[in-house]
Order: sequence, then C-alpha cells, then structure tokens
Amino acid sequence: MAIDWVGIIVRFVVSALVLMLIGYLLPGITVAGFTGALIAAIVIAVIGFAVEYVLGDKISPRSRGWVGFITAAVVIYLAQFIIPSYLSVSLLGSLLAAFVIGLVDAFVPTALR
Repeated sequence: MAIDWVGIIVRFVVSALVLMLIGYLLPGITVAGFTGALIAAIVIAVIGFAVEYVLGDKISPRSRGWVGFITAAVVIYLAQFIIPSYLSVSLLGSLLAAFVIGLVDAFVPTALR
C-alpha cells in the first residue's frame, strides 16, 4: 500500500479548520491561536493515516468516518495535556469536534481515484 499523501493533507486541513471553527463556536473547547489547531491537526492526520494503513485498502467511507471520529476524540482530549497553553477542551467539546471531523472524513474523498 503506497502512502496516500493527498489523504493525509486533506485530513490535516479539514482537522485544522474544524478545530478553529469549533473552538470559535462551542464553549467546551478553546483553541489559543492557529498554532494549537495545527499541532492537534498534525497528530490527528498522522494517527488517522496509521489506523487506515493497518486496516488496509478496503476501508469503506463509513469506516473512514469512524476512524476519524475515534482518533480525533482521543487526540483532541489528550492534546490539551500536551499543549495546555494552546488548547483547552472538555470531554463534550472533544466529542463534538471529533463528530464534525469524522463526518467530514466520511464524505470528503481523501484518495485520488
């Protein structure tokens, strides 16, 4: 399986934009600037790629959405302990942000066909 750089970049961009938007709209998550969103988005993109790599080529769009949701929820919540000056999030805030990221991952094509 070749590395799908387009998929990684798309997931990174989507995650960063969603984090910034959710951080602006929801009271449960605070993103202190673009740097915090970028760091969390990099981690979400890399871990999501690793999980998809393990699952193989036959991952369905629905499964890609679940991978995005689970990965994003865990990473967003744990990232606040790694970069506390950039990100503050409640459990509900991380679940809501992860839901949006997973939803977008399910519908946005992250592979060239």
